[in-house]
Amino acid sequence: MGLPNRDELEGKFDQVKGGIKEKVGRAINDRDLEDEGTADRASGDVQEGWGKAKRKVGEAVEDLGEAIKN
Repeated sequence: MGLPNRDELEGKFDQVKGGIKEKVGRAINDRDLEDEGTADRASGDVQEGWGKAKRKVGEAVEDLGEAIKN
């Protein structure tokens, strides 16, 4: 498994940020902040998934290139 790419890292950051907003929103009874956190977390999930897919495709292409060389 390769190192995480930018999309994976940004996605993970958005997930954490969203989780914090959700918890703070619940604690202070701010439904808008809680909803914003939920949206950030969902967006982070998608971005991280996209990054993982890109990394896996890149790794598959590298593996194919290695197989062709040999």
